[in-house]
Amino acid sequence: MVFWVFGYGSLVWNPGFDYDEKVIGFIKDYKRVFDLACIDHRGTPERPARTCTLEFSEGSVCWGAAFCVRGSPDEERKAMEYLERRECEYDQKTYVDFYKEGDDDTRAAVTGVMVFTSTPDKESNKYYLGPAPLEEMAWQIATAHGPCGNNRDYIFLLEKALFNIGHEDDFVIKLASEVRKVLAALKVGSSSSMEKNMTMRMSVDSIPLLPLVEAISMNS
Repeated sequence: MVFWVFGYGSLVWNPGFDYDEKVIGFIKDYKRVFDLACIDHRGTPERPARTCTLEFSEGSVCWGAAFCVRGSPDEERKAMEYLERRECEYDQKTYVDFYKEGDDDTRAAVTGVMVFTSTPDKESNKYYLGPAPLEEMAWQIATAHGPCGNNRDYIFLLEKALFNIGHEDDFVIKLASEVRKVLAALKVGSSSSMEKNMTMRMSVDSIPLLPLVEAISMNS
């Protein structure tokens, strides 16, 4: 039995499960976006965090890490059960071609690699927040926190992880920079009017989120 999963968010720096091989590489025609609500790790139902998901984008590439589990069906089952608990906000499993760093990018290194994705529709996907202005997303990320930590740590750790593998994401850098500006404003106490405006614009009362599930101790 061989099971592959592609990580593009917290899995890159903290897979959290036993694996036999980690390979740096990318998938095609997807880009990383921060359009998914997290209410049980780094956010709450009242103030959801923003975490990344994938959006189809022809011609784009998304760098990350693929993890391989080899062995018995029981080992694969344990890994899948863990991932399904951890990635509970994602409503789809997509199977993609994975291209290994340094190889010919016209031939996939591994086919049928699983990746957790989400339906970009607020009606069918209760965790989908959709896009928002950069300033609004930065405010939400800077102020949200949950049982597993702060939303701001998530984006800073992702920024660092992508730097460490040598494949930074321009949008992650831009958003992380904006989050730092918000944090600086909060520190000097100059954000009262901004907070009022952001709270009004970011109202999540209309988002029918699922009930809070038991938190898993991890950096997700």
